[in-house]
Amino acid sequence: MLGIGTTHEHNTDGRDKITPVTAILRTSVFAIVALASNAATAAAHHSFAAEFDFQKPVTLKGAVVQWEMINPHGWITIDVRAEDGKTVRWMVETSNPNGLMRLGWTKRSLKPGDEITVEGYKAKDGSNTANAATVTLADGRKVFAGSSGTPAGTPGTSDK
Repeated sequence: MLGIGTTHEHNTDGRDKITPVTAILRTSVFAIVALASNAATAAAHHSFAAEFDFQKPVTLKGAVVQWEMINPHGWITIDVRAEDGKTVRWMVETSNPNGLMRLGWTKRSLKPGDEITVEGYKAKDGSNTANAATVTLADGRKVFAGSSGTPAGTPGTSDK
């Protein structure tokens, strides 16, 4: 006789298997929690083409406000002086931290106040957001900063 809180399965080898419902419930709850916690990360990550327009290149010259080497993409906050003399704040997305580290970037690569030039692509939504292809650092070095979706022939890079 089966007890309360069990399931009954008939196996192909002729033996019956009785499984406690609590184990099934526990596994189901664990699976739901795991899927739900990964959904936010998956939704936050996007392809280059989903957010940026490779037909709208932009060059931004300005002072670093903040440099965040975080997942899933690094971010440079930069104040750019517009033609009318007003300061415009831009958020510039870079590659992921692992990719940046392989290119020689560190959390100390940019400091607030550093004058840099970013060559990249504008966001499709028209906001002051861009995806960096290259960054010319305060010391004059030009470094790649783009994500894997950055188009070939990116400004400041070679197609080799």
